[in-house]
This record gives sequence, structure tokens and C-alpha cells, in this order.
Amino acid sequence: MNKRKPDAGTGIAADSGRTSFESYMRFLAEAPRDGTPVVLEIETALSLHFDVLATQSFMSRRDSDRLVLGYTRTMMGFLLLHPSPARISVIGLGGGSLVKYCYRHLPATRVVAVEIDPAVIALRERFRIPPDDARLQVVCADGAEYVRGREARPEVILVDGFLANGMPLQLGSAGFYAACHARLADDGVLVANFLASDRGMPHYLGAVRAVFGASMSVARAEDSCNYTLFAWKGLPRLPSLQTLPSLQTLLARARVLEAMHALKLIPTARRMKRGEQVAADPYAWHALARPRDTL
Repeated sequence: MNKRKPDAGTGIAADSGRTSFESYMRFLAEAPRDGTPVVLEIETALSLHFDVLATQSFMSRRDSDRLVLGYTRTMMGFLLLHPSPARISVIGLGGGSLVKYCYRHLPATRVVAVEIDPAVIALRERFRIPPDDARLQVVCADGAEYVRGREARPEVILVDGFLANGMPLQLGSAGFYAACHARLADDGVLVANFLASDRGMPHYLGAVRAVFGASMSVARAEDSCNYTLFAWKGLPRLPSLQTLPSLQTLLARARVLEAMHALKLIPTARRMKRGEQVAADPYAWHALARPRDTL
């Protein structure tokens, strides 16, 4: 979820077509205010909204699998820690941006998307989410309950579940993060999207730290409206030790991966390394908003 006006950074209001402008104005006037998922269609794109001030997902008609919103590209930073996962679980389907990207660009990976709202799942064809097959499954369930299962242990869990009024409480609880830790494979990575305006950030980070120890980082997302949490298993968790690989190692991995993915993984690597400070100080995430994060 990207908590910004629908036209900010996405070209919706700036689209040159008269039809698109009229669609946008009609959307502002007619979109429901009760949290019902609604789709805004313009000439070049589709976007999913739970309210008119927040863009849940954005899809280019020309390239439906491209990650348009910056926070989704930052969440793909898990590739720096786990470049070829066998399984990925995605909590929160939305318009399927992360699901489609992983399905297309990680051909050896099985992707399971967990979405609590059947009305969102009903929109999957409009957002060109492929039908279920041996590598893709969309499950209608509560993500907080789903991670408590034991039938499969994904290497990566991506958490991007939001309602109209923000992130559901159950996706920010200590019990949820403990369940994610238990569900993950032994070398697994947890990635979660947070709104920069969410006052619960210190609570969420403290709950993650209680489970993952110092094996965590928080990076400012590319669009600057979100933070991305990375937490991982299988590495030392003592605060006195380096938990992430050295910056130079991360940058070397990023250069290799950027040749295969249309992602800005080099700046993501820098932000991930800098974001390790939150493992020791739950309030340090405030400092991640400095302008140099955008380099």
C-alpha cells in the first residue's frame, strides 16, 4: 500500500488523455468511502484503492508485471539475501504487483498469495494475475492465521496487507512475527511494508527485534512514503556482530542482480546496511528519512 494521493508520482492526473482525466474526476466523486476495493481505470494504467487518498496497487497496461510503485521495488531487496527462493508467501494480494513480478522473474519459485478479502481476489483477472497453477496459488484466508501453519516453509514471506484505515493490528503483533519466524525456512527472510506515517513503528520494530534479534534492518522505500523491514534467520543475532554481509558484498550482489532485474538494488543495499541501526534502537528509524537515502 502506498499512502499518497492517487495522482502523486503515478501520472494519473497528469495523463494526457481526456478520457483518463474524466475517469479520474469521476473516481474522486463516486468512489465509496467504506473501504470497498475500487479500481480506477485510465488509458495507460489501472490502480486499486480502498479510499481515494491511498493507492493500494498500480498496474501499467503496457507492462502489467512491472513494479511501478517504489515500495514494491524496495521489498524485492530480499534478493540480496536470498536470490533464488524455492517458495515465497505473500500476505496481502492487492493488485498482485509483487505476486506477478515474482511469478514472472523467478521461474523456479512457487508463490502463494494470501488475501483475506474475497472482493480483492475477485479483481485478479482485471489486474492480469495469472490463474493458479503448479507455481502460483491464491488463498482466501487471514494471513496472520496462515503463517501459523506448518505445511510448507517458505524462504521468503512478504507482508503487504492493508485495509482502508491502515495495517491490520494482527499483522503488527508480536505473535504474528513469532509465527513468521517459526514458519520460515532456516535461512528465511521476512519483508514487511510499513507506512512512514504509522505511529506504531517503534512497537512493530520492538516486536520483530524480540524474535529475530539483531538480524534485521529497516530501509526507506524508493517512494519515501513507506519503510521496508527486512528480518532474517540463520545469521548471528548478537548486536556486537555484523549481521548483514559487508556493504561491499551487498553491492557486488546488487550489481549482478540488476543485470537480471529492473530494480534499483544498489541503493537498496546501501539503505539496508544503514538500516541495521534499528536493531539496537527502535527509534532510530526516524533518521532513515535523510536525503542521502535517495542516492
